[in-house]
Order: sequence, then C-alpha cells, then structure tokens
Amino acid sequence: MSSEHPEGMELLFNAQHNKSTAFTLEERAKYKLRGLLPASICSQEAQTVRTLENIRRKEYDIERYIYLQGLQGRNERLFYRLIIDHIEELMPIIYTPTVGQACQEFAHIFRQPRGFYITPDDGGNIRQMLDNWPEKDVRMIVITDGQRILGLGDLGANGMGIPLGKLSLYSAGAGIHPCQCLPVMLDVGTNNEELRKDPLYLGINRERLTGDAYLELVDEFVEAVRDAFPRALIQFEDFLTPNAFALLNRYRNDILCFNDDIQGTAAVALAGVYASTRISGIDFKDLRIMFLGAGSAATGIADLMKAAFCDAGLNEAEAARRLWFANRSGLVVKSTENLKPHNVPYAHDHPQLDFRSAIESIRPHVLIGATGSPGTFTQEIVALMATINPRPVIFALSNPTSRAECTAEQAYEWSGGQAIFASGSPFSTVTFRGKTYRPGQGNNAYVFPGIGLGALACNARVISDEMFLAAARTLADMVSESHLNEGTIYPPLTDIRSVSLAIAVAVAEKAYQQNLAIDERPADLHKYIADSMYDPTY
Repeated sequence: MSSEHPEGMELLFNAQHNKSTAFTLEERAKYKLRGLLPASICSQEAQTVRTLENIRRKEYDIERYIYLQGLQGRNERLFYRLIIDHIEELMPIIYTPTVGQACQEFAHIFRQPRGFYITPDDGGNIRQMLDNWPEKDVRMIVITDGQRILGLGDLGANGMGIPLGKLSLYSAGAGIHPCQCLPVMLDVGTNNEELRKDPLYLGINRERLTGDAYLELVDEFVEAVRDAFPRALIQFEDFLTPNAFALLNRYRNDILCFNDDIQGTAAVALAGVYASTRISGIDFKDLRIMFLGAGSAATGIADLMKAAFCDAGLNEAEAARRLWFANRSGLVVKSTENLKPHNVPYAHDHPQLDFRSAIESIRPHVLIGATGSPGTFTQEIVALMATINPRPVIFALSNPTSRAECTAEQAYEWSGGQAIFASGSPFSTVTFRGKTYRPGQGNNAYVFPGIGLGALACNARVISDEMFLAAARTLADMVSESHLNEGTIYPPLTDIRSVSLAIAVAVAEKAYQQNLAIDERPADLHKYIADSMYDPTY
C-alpha cells in the first residue's frame, strides 16, 4: 500500500481510500474535497442502505454483479463492508452461481481492467511484467487458465471472473487485505470456437498452448512469483483435470500452493460427511462412499477421504476400498479401459456395472456428484439410496446451480424426506410434509479463505494434506445441533469470518506441529491471526 494519500478528485477516484459522502468536514478540508461532495455526511451504514437499495431494484443477478464490480472499483471498503454484512444475499452474486454467467459474458460486460494477464507471447518477460503490478506485498494469488470454468468448460480469458471472485471472498471471508491479492489469467488460448469467433472476445485468439511449452510458461510464472513476491501463496483454480493434477504435483512440495478444485473441494466435502454422521449415527470409518464423476474434484475428495479413513484407523488398502467411482460408462473398475492415473487407486477388482446396479451392489451410505451434468441424480437413483439407507447422504456438488446433479427439493421429495443433502451452489429452504429443511451449501468458500489465512499467518513453506484434514474437522465441529436438526451440515454463511479464523488457527497449528512454518509461533495464535484480518470499516 502506498504511503502517500491522494487528494481532491484523485482521492474520489481511488478505490482503496475513497469514502465518498462519508468524508468528515475535517477530512474534506484536509484532502481538498470541499465543494466536490454533497453537504450531507453519511455513515458507512447509511451508504450500505443506499447501495442495497440500488442492488435490489435491479431485475437480474448479472446486473447486480456488474453493479457490485463497479462499486468495488470506486469504493473498495464499502464493497467489502457490504459483502461481509450481507454475505448470504450477496455471495451468490459475486460468486456461484452468478459468476458462471459473468464468465460466459465477461467480454460483453467488461468495464474496468482488473487483474494480471499472461500470454505465451510474454515468455521470458514475466518477472519484469510483475513489476507493473502496483502493489509490492502480494500474499495471495489465484490463477486460472480458463479451461474448465465451473461446469461450463473452456471459457478462455473470460475465466478471469473466477480469480476475481475467489479473491473477493478471501478478503471478505478471511480478511486477506485486498492490496495483497493478485488475480491472474494464464491466457494460453482457447479451443472454444464460439468464443474465438466473437469479435468482442478479449483473449488471445488462437488454439490452446499445450505440452512442454505450456509447462515452461507456468514454470516461468512460478519462478517469477517466487522472486517478486516471496511470501505469496498460489492457488490454482479451474484447470482441466490432467493439468490440475500435473501442476499440483509439480509444485506442491516446493512452493506454497494448492489447487482449490482438488483440495479445497475435498476438505469441504469431507467436513460435510463428518457432520452427516452426527445425523445418520454411522461411524465415519464404517462408511461406503460412491462418486459420480471421476475428474479432479471427485478424485481430490477421495484422496483426502482416504487419508481421513487411515486417520480413523484403517490401513491404506481398506481405506481405498471404502471409495468407489462411477462415470457415464458405469462403475470404474480394474477392467475399465483407458483409466486415468488418478483413478487407478480406486479402480477395484469388481464386475463392470451400470450406475444403478453399482449402487445396488456397493450399497453406499454417501453419494457424491461432481459431474458438471445436471439431472444425473434421477428420482430412481435418489429413491434407491433411500431404500438402502435410513438417512442417505446425497451431495450434488456441481456448480453453478444449473449444473447440480439434482435440486434440494428433488432430493427431499424423492427420498421421502430421508436425505441428508448438500449442494455446491445455494438452494432455498424446502418444506416437505410439514418439515422445513435448510439444505447445506458445500461451498469451497467455507475452507479456502481459512486455509490461505492460516498458511500466510505462519509463513508456511508448503501446505500439507494434514492441514486440509484439520480444516475439515474444524468446519464440521462448527455445525450446531440446531442446524443438524434442520438437515444442515454446514454452519451459516453469516459465520464465515469466524469459520475462516478457526480454520486458519487449526491450519497454522498443524504447520507448527509439522515444522512447516517459517515464522516463530506467537504466544496467542488466535489473537495474532484475528488482529491481522482486514476490517473495511471507516
């Protein structure tokens, strides 16, 4: 952050420092603002009321998204005060599900340059380019190449909406200062012909870079970050499954990084499963879990759950046997052709079966959807799960809402009210047979902000699997009995700051236990982290 304070019109157009009508008489005199503002001095609370009125009068969520992007660009602190105080109403606007539409239409709703863009033509110059970024103490970087945006596929440079949204949640949910956040688009082209034919498309107009040239560009970026921002954490986001695993495995033991689609999703899902056992009464170590979808998200969940089963006392083979995969071709088994490397540990020696027959044979307690294909949890499948289990656990995790494997209403209705349901994007409360259910939202926003905050607070060298286990346990423990009674297996989003703080403390503690923290442990870790969290109040 600059030590110089802008004045006059420059101040009113400076998003970090602008308070607009909240500047006091003394500040107006000091910063040469007299005559540049209406006479009334408004509190931040009054500004929030006015802003909410403007948001709520808009007809479409995408218009609300555009308005909030504009607010962030002119009054950053008011933007974050608004998000923090109204997170349940506004998170679906700044992130899933609206961010999916925002990415699809990114080039058409573009207003103000935000973030950092790298193309193959920048090879050899990335370190020098990072000096163009105005902030020099970057701590949190979210990078995507736009190839697998939510369940929407290859959106190329339009995918910048994802790093922008994630970093907004880092600041609102975990108090990472906005000045320490850097959104990055690795624009290596797109294979989406429709985008490339769009005259308004803002990305590089060529087919995607692949192979060694692609890896060399990412390597150069990582090394440039290591030199320019040595305390920064890199979060990889929405890469196609093979690249997601390749990049995570390439860097995870050398730099501070993680992949939210693989590891963040895993921790959130595991937390939900942990919490569900308090409703179902089944011990975690006795669960059988089946995934529909075998990409990076599902495999990441399975990998962390395998570690959790081992932590519960099973050996690695026993743990793997608790986890089963199915895809559009049916059950993934040893005889399945063209197995991907990340699926091999869960391809068991078992006859090939279709999805329904696989459920009948394996009899899973938990069914997790990570397909990106809507409607794949049919009435037949949900009813079958309810026949097998008194309280079937059904997670429809695909984002955005339009891609969910089933809706909350379908899950409760088709299971006769037995289902313990969670989704990746929000669903409204459901009343079925006189009982009101509040479906849990297994959103990564519960986990990744706290993971990042904890890793940065202790200056961790790397992020270990044990840190994600600690995050999952912490999140599950924060679900109250009253929420469980409503069928909710996640705490309310209104608690996101306290959830992130608790996860950050658990993550940092684990880093100290594993000798992965560079900084010395403070006497009161909880207070130290809490005091570091960004407060946008003025």
